[in-house]
Amino acid sequence: MLRVCLTADPKNFPGCIDDAHALTRSVPASDTGIEIDGLPHGDYAAAVIHDENSNNRLDTFMGIPREGFGFSRNPPIHFGPPRFTAARFTINGDREDQDIKMRYLL
Repeated sequence: MLRVCLTADPKNFPGCIDDAHALTRSVPASDTGIEIDGLPHGDYAAAVIHDENSNNRLDTFMGIPREGFGFSRNPPIHFGPPRFTAARFTINGDREDQDIKMRYLL
């Protein structure tokens, strides 16, 4: 499964855990696109994980992701996830496309 988190709250990126307004979706990993309609204009950031074992979380080994992950705008990954500002994109029209590159480290 692919687990998608879309938030406008920098404090809750990338996990969306405490964000009541975050949008989360789970779709089969074979899907090549996800469409989310009706978002108000504003700044957002998206995080995606490839939840290979369907346990609803990103599995890690010594802090290194064992499953695939990606972020809107495909920012460089160093130690830990990127900041909201690095993944932020703005919706100010009818449509905004984000091509998220999945990364696999182990």
